[in-house]
Amino acid sequence: MIWDLSLQKTLRQGDSRFDVDVSFQSSAQRVVLFGPSGAGKTLTLKMVAGILAPERGRIAVAGRVLFDSERGVRSTAQQRHLAYMFQDYALFPHLTVRQNVAFAVRQGLRNPSKDEANADVDRWLASFGLNAVAGHHPHQISGGQRQRTALARALVSRPTALLLDEPFAALDKGLRQRLRDELRDLQAELQLPLLLITHDDEDVRCLAEEVICVEAGRVVGRRADAQAFTAPAPAADALPLDIGARGVAA
Repeated sequence: MIWDLSLQKTLRQGDSRFDVDVSFQSSAQRVVLFGPSGAGKTLTLKMVAGILAPERGRIAVAGRVLFDSERGVRSTAQQRHLAYMFQDYALFPHLTVRQNVAFAVRQGLRNPSKDEANADVDRWLASFGLNAVAGHHPHQISGGQRQRTALARALVSRPTALLLDEPFAALDKGLRQRLRDELRDLQAELQLPLLLITHDDEDVRCLAEEVICVEAGRVVGRRADAQAFTAPAPAADALPLDIGARGVAA
């Protein structure tokens, strides 16, 4: 079993309340959490990563138990050794492409130097075709190059799984398809478990080995036939709460 998740958490903002209760098991290497904005997908991903703590439940990835409220297991985000790629890529604007990638393997508190040698950094810069822009800052490179930089930074630390939050949302249609293909081929080469969240049908059809449909903080269905996937119509009583529109239940 690669993914064994059972997560419960309640969030409150003013008079609003949002309950997350997401549970599923899967042996698929590429799992996509699919659902509308406000469904609780990002909250789920952050709990898996250790950025946000569940109130109850269990998280096991590739046979490693990372969180178990009954057994008192609560690994930190660093101890989980999972790579998390944010939707906006979260690159450091004052660091070059090389420094951004090297940041994931830096020693101590200081930023990596602009010309610090590191074989793993060199490997991923070359693999993603970033050598020509290694000395550029994020505002000087294209959207596709920023995404590849973020992915290189995620992979350089040799994680045990990769967590992706809407990785193609900021890209134009043609570039999205090319980078989907690149990500699928890379995952197949590395055999690295991947958990991706999206509300885009094409992400599902290109990348998913299994689809977990999430609405209003709960799993409402799952599909193994991702090639023929069509988005289910949300139930009238399962629409995102107002709390989601303010960013709490993304």
